[in-house]
Amino acid sequence: MEVVKNKSDLLSHGNVSGRRLLVDIVEYALEAMDPRKQVKRLVKVENGESLEVGGIKYSLSKIDGIYVLGAGKGSVFIAEALEEVLNDRIRDGIVVEKRGQGKRLKRIKVLEAGHPIPDKSGYEAAQSIVELAKDVGEGDLVFVCITGGASALLPLPAEGISLEDKIMLTDMLLRCGARIDEINAVRNHISLIKGGRLAQYIHQAEIINFIVVDEVAGLPWGPTVPDKSTFQDAVYVLKKYGLYDKVPPSIKNHLERGLRDKSLETPKPSDFQGIKVHNFILGNAEMVCEAADKRARELGLNSMILSTMIEGESKDVGIVLAGIAKEIAKNGRPIAPPCAVISGGETTVTITGEAGEGGRNQELALSFSTMIKDNERIAFASVATDGTDGPTNIAGGIVDGYTLKRAEELGIDVSEHIIKHNTSYVLKRLNDAIYTGPTGTNVMDLRVLIVLDSKTIPRI
Repeated sequence: MEVVKNKSDLLSHGNVSGRRLLVDIVEYALEAMDPRKQVKRLVKVENGESLEVGGIKYSLSKIDGIYVLGAGKGSVFIAEALEEVLNDRIRDGIVVEKRGQGKRLKRIKVLEAGHPIPDKSGYEAAQSIVELAKDVGEGDLVFVCITGGASALLPLPAEGISLEDKIMLTDMLLRCGARIDEINAVRNHISLIKGGRLAQYIHQAEIINFIVVDEVAGLPWGPTVPDKSTFQDAVYVLKKYGLYDKVPPSIKNHLERGLRDKSLETPKPSDFQGIKVHNFILGNAEMVCEAADKRARELGLNSMILSTMIEGESKDVGIVLAGIAKEIAKNGRPIAPPCAVISGGETTVTITGEAGEGGRNQELALSFSTMIKDNERIAFASVATDGTDGPTNIAGGIVDGYTLKRAEELGIDVSEHIIKHNTSYVLKRLNDAIYTGPTGTNVMDLRVLIVLDSKTIPRI
């Protein structure tokens, strides 16, 4: 399956040998994360009489109804696989996808909404999911499909908080450079359904969570999973980034009530006693990095996973990774060329004032390129595994030692565009933007750097 849609453009210039390896590794890793394959491995119907889910067996005759609920970028792919396995055994279902997906299913409604900024469509979709959740009861089986992006796609604010206030807060959080787990700690505590609250609407039924993890901690999360964060954590995040006195009054008031009234806290593991919930992780940062590492070794490269938990400002991480690449090229450590160094996790971009078009992976890749000018042995790719980096339709970027020179020949000041967070413009002009379209998964970001040995130095 061809995952990277513009492969010929990416391989038409620069360090073609390194780029070819990068594209191959990225495609292999993303294809390995296809949640449809994981669902079909886990869910099986035997002889039309029994259902098995990850080793848990059910008699279909004893299940009153099967329902599917979900949200997130790629949740429709999980739902699609469930439809293919369960067919008309599914009584009803709703999944909420990022606008523009365009996929339709036979028995499960696919609703589209705004991401990363919530909108009215998401608000209405969240209400629809709650109404369906209230209809299920004892004897029913509910599959819940959750991937990254679910929080933005299900904006159902707590009482007293308007959708407009939630939109304003989301924009502030996205611009301040907060990590995804920090953003979710805040969002969980101003919502009627996040942080495990949705499970309280469907507690009489049995819940099977299919989760694609997009947090560095790698733990199950979502509206039907106990929440590890607290109101105190939410307040701390806002104060850490200087936002506490800037958020809309309704949000600040709600958080302060939550600090005083413990009954407002999100459900914790003890609150799930008596609720039948089973969690299955379909993908995470470790899995995508391990797939990339496997492919790199198959291609004859020395390979190592540097970390699956890298965080920090994108441009700074790009500089650090470039330093590692140059150390390998010069001194053969911490690994000898020809090699691949793989990392995962999710970096951030702090925005103050106006910003151009870009995303964390694009900014990281271009920052990397500024440090390896004329090094013909190094090539690097950084990709958002869901296929959409930031608010763009670009998955990420691919750069090498020729990138800066090519930009200069076009009169492009790469550093200036990094400062302005206008990295999409640069990568598109250089034909170095990676396009995949929706991948069906969201396990944060995948970064691969290649260092060739002196015998395989590429030529333009």
